[in-house]
Amino acid sequence: MKVLTISGSMRFAKEMKIIARKLEAEEGICALQPVYNKKKNESVETIGRILACHYKKIDLSDGIYVVNIGGYIGEATKDEILYAKRHGKEVIYHEPVV
Repeated sequence: MKVLTISGSMRFAKEMKIIARKLEAEEGICALQPVYNKKKNESVETIGRILACHYKKIDLSDGIYVVNIGGYIGEATKDEILYAKRHGKEVIYHEPVV
């Protein structure tokens, strides 16, 4: 079974959840999702742990699935793409990259 970590801007949280379910149901892919319910006033320590957890998911995955609706890729997602590529992971984009 292929394992992909979902990556994208939190502005697309709703879409990422739908896409993850679709990948699992229709493609038989295990989709590891980011933490969606981060609060605006989270401590730096908590944010660091959440981020470390997400990168650990990338380490455990065959690749990442980038949710880039309308072509948008934020800075954090760009960092995740670079991290995935540096670690020999496949990078799949939801929409074509122009």
